[in-house]
Amino acid sequence: MELSPETTWKETPWAWVGEEALVDHQTCARLCVATLLPFKDGQPDWAGFERSIRWMIACAEEYQIEIVFVLNADTGYIFNLSTALYREVIQRFRSLFPDHKIICGTTAHGAEGETFQADWYRPHLEIAQEFQNVEVMLMTSRQLNALGPEKRRDAYFAILEHVETPAIVHALEPSFVPWATPFEPWLLRELAGHEKVTGGKISTLEEPHFLYWTAMCQDLGLDFAPHSGDDYGIASAIRMGQPSLIGAGVSACPLICAAKRMWIEDGDGRFDTRAYKVFEAIQSLEDAVFRLDENGSAAAYKQSTAAVLELLGLIDSHEMHPDCADRRPADELSHMKEALARPVRMAESLGIPGFEEIK
Repeated sequence: MELSPETTWKETPWAWVGEEALVDHQTCARLCVATLLPFKDGQPDWAGFERSIRWMIACAEEYQIEIVFVLNADTGYIFNLSTALYREVIQRFRSLFPDHKIICGTTAHGAEGETFQADWYRPHLEIAQEFQNVEVMLMTSRQLNALGPEKRRDAYFAILEHVETPAIVHALEPSFVPWATPFEPWLLRELAGHEKVTGGKISTLEEPHFLYWTAMCQDLGLDFAPHSGDDYGIASAIRMGQPSLIGAGVSACPLICAAKRMWIEDGDGRFDTRAYKVFEAIQSLEDAVFRLDENGSAAAYKQSTAAVLELLGLIDSHEMHPDCADRRPADELSHMKEALARPVRMAESLGIPGFEEIK
């Protein structure tokens, strides 16, 4: 169909395609884990950082899942990191895991005023692109998001002039941050057509934009991979054979890896239907991890994620970055232990490794 910058999703056929029409039992897409940077006594817990990553690698290897680690995104406190710490996170990861692909979050570092400047993205891009086997995620920012569709496209293209690696674009709903708006269909098509853009992440709570993206990309044959950022709808990405880029990939890593493999059909066209119950167990945990606070925000999920890793004995503390104001109540360990009850039971029932060391 003919798209213009003013075209809304409801005016397209892709807003009316059901998930059932997009089910894919053949494609086991990658899991991109928004990796937590743990803290202890106000400093990064590098030993815990390594242990948690090795644990996730083991989960992925058990089920032959491609896992990609997303460094310095929201789960890694990108909005609180100095450029020195931003670099150190990547350096330490790369020294420990020289062959693993990484996606580095980038954003408008040091942005001031109301006029968008593509150069704000350069400090993070320049650091990230010093390393090998890297993709970059162009995380949205307030001044970028405030632009209309055509100027927003031009702004992304200006950022991409500084990009030398595969790039993933990023969109949010206002339910995450009040100034955010998802991409219009015209803007998504424009970005998907850029030679450096290989995919995008979309995070929504209220409108199924990930479904729209998937339907549109398949219908138009776009060389662009929609990545689900929906921590409240993890099963949808698995059912449609699409990648996920989620913080939930940390806390629910064993179950997500198992579910992705169980969903794939065997040579006789059958799949393990117990995957549906694993989907339920995953979501029961992540609904607690990403529960909304009294302000309607899920931003404190980072501390809930850290609490799960502490209960697993992978990190020593569920402290936050000292400059991060998104906090859970003092009893978060107890809350997460309760939330883990069903996932642990499911893992034990199906022989899924990874949750054995719960305290």
